[in-house]
Amino acid sequence: MCGIVGFVDPTMTKAEKQPVITKMMERIKHRGPNSTGEYVNDEVALGFRRLSIIDLAGGSQPILNEDETKAIIYNGEIYNFQPLREELIRDGHTFRTHADTEVVLHGYEQWGMEGLLKRVRGMFAFVIWDNTAKELVGARDFFGIKPLYIYQNDGAFLFGSEIKSFLEHPKFKKELNEEALKPYMTFQYSALSETFFKGVYRLPEGHWFKFKDGQLDIHKYWDVDFKDGKMSMNDAVDMIDKAVSESVAAHRISEVAVGSLLSSGVDSSYVTALLKPEYTFSIGFDDKKYHESDDAKKLADKLGLENKSDVVTAQEAFDNFPLIQYHLDEPDSNPSCVPLYFLTKLASKDVTVILSGEGADELFAGYANYGYHTHSRAIRVLANNLKKLPRGARVKIAHTLQKMPNFHGRLHLYENTAPAEEFFIGQAKVFGEDEANDYLNPAYQKSESVHDIVMQSYKKVRNYDDEVKKMQYLDMHMFMPKDILLKADKLSMANSMELRVPFLDKKVAKVAEQIPTKYELTADNSKYALREAANRHLPDEWATREKLGFPVPIKAWLEDDKFYQEVRALFSQDFAAKFFDQDKIIKLLDDTHEKRVDGRRKVWTIYTFLVWYKVFFIDDEIPQYVPDETKANINAVKAEN
Repeated sequence: MCGIVGFVDPTMTKAEKQPVITKMMERIKHRGPNSTGEYVNDEVALGFRRLSIIDLAGGSQPILNEDETKAIIYNGEIYNFQPLREELIRDGHTFRTHADTEVVLHGYEQWGMEGLLKRVRGMFAFVIWDNTAKELVGARDFFGIKPLYIYQNDGAFLFGSEIKSFLEHPKFKKELNEEALKPYMTFQYSALSETFFKGVYRLPEGHWFKFKDGQLDIHKYWDVDFKDGKMSMNDAVDMIDKAVSESVAAHRISEVAVGSLLSSGVDSSYVTALLKPEYTFSIGFDDKKYHESDDAKKLADKLGLENKSDVVTAQEAFDNFPLIQYHLDEPDSNPSCVPLYFLTKLASKDVTVILSGEGADELFAGYANYGYHTHSRAIRVLANNLKKLPRGARVKIAHTLQKMPNFHGRLHLYENTAPAEEFFIGQAKVFGEDEANDYLNPAYQKSESVHDIVMQSYKKVRNYDDEVKKMQYLDMHMFMPKDILLKADKLSMANSMELRVPFLDKKVAKVAEQIPTKYELTADNSKYALREAANRHLPDEWATREKLGFPVPIKAWLEDDKFYQEVRALFSQDFAAKFFDQDKIIKLLDDTHEKRVDGRRKVWTIYTFLVWYKVFFIDDEIPQYVPDETKANINAVKAEN
């Protein structure tokens, strides 16, 4: 695990490139505190920061091939690298290390990019420079677990694990992408292909690129394809358990300590029960209503595992929120960013690698928004029967429900019969588009519409007859890579941690693609088949517990005078008026503070953007971690007693 940076620029000499690549590497030293490496010539500069996981003695990068005509820098883990290495040795390749990175390099030589990507199993972002062909190729993993950004300007092509590294390049022009703000107000994350930094793009998940003679070509090599298979419920549970168990076993490969993040939910509990690590880690808040650590400790005790937990204070959260947004590179108002940062910080004291449960909800239909909005079993049974009707009949019922006065179960029935394209934009909807326009100044009201953004995914599954599968596909390409996985990578690497996600394995995905929706969303629960598989390894009924996510006490914070005043001061700054109708955002905050409305998510989304903008465009320094001294004193007293 590491961070990679670099650029192609034939107009700069080798001597001119050297200090630039050094500064770019320094910007992401948190991703790799163990060592650095570089490859610089007249055309290209490659930089590498290493977090040592495998081949501790010999895995430094860049790595060169036998005749030193190709060089690779790589971020990630290939979980099947050992059999691939043996195959490449049989084919005549000579290895200098025992690292998975060198397998990727020789695999590219042997099989080409498409052949390599068909064979590997893992998470990755890498680039390879071919000094003979004078071309750069690179790829991002199947699901977008590892980030890779690209940027072109004035003859230079930049790439890297984090956008902030580009700030050190003389040809990077730091500009706000004004079109990114409006969709962010709805989605809570950067929803466009172009990031919040003008001209900076993410290489899409499941894609590879070639850059040669100033020309960039991007190719798709993998995608999920949901199609109900013919199987019984028992077969589905067997297939899931076998695939997940094998994936967890593959993800434990490491030469350093491995732990797991443990919440009260089924996903992390299932992974933990299979992994059985020495340490599990949990986090909570000083508000007792938002504390999952107690339940996590109960499960760890039942499994015979050690659980380490911590409490995040409101003061810690606010003092370090600028640092969190700095590490994310782009604004993300998902409240779970806060506990995830502190959870990985806690885990970093004992382990270097942690396993987590991301991806299970998207692959196995775990979100309530897929059509699970009632606790009434009778309504669930009715909805499941309505799903069996022909599409035309379902749509007619949905449109009738849409026009009816509200009643208990109406939303559940509507979302189980309506076309996904009509109502579903993903797991987060903060501001409606018209509502966003009411708060935004005219210059920031121009962007792609929400409809156009989501239709980029929906048009690829127009042949699906299953609306849940459509929603899963959308989340796999929107919410998961642009929010869930982005924060998982950035906030673990902020604390020099490697976070692995065994549900997001292409063999697990192959199984998930085939599971019939009727086994996932049932009258009894969401993600039903996965829960049944997990129940084989967990205490009785643990896997049927209600999903909580990472509950965060935003409402309580905004009702607290101290933190309300802190947010209000930011909303009142002159630069906030550049983007928003200042009177309206302050009124929204005041009304939320006085409990006249529940605007917590809207306030938090605006607050997050302003904090992020201040960090990158106003302040001239990198935020530093700020401990809560009060909490430190309390812990010291407890330790003495």
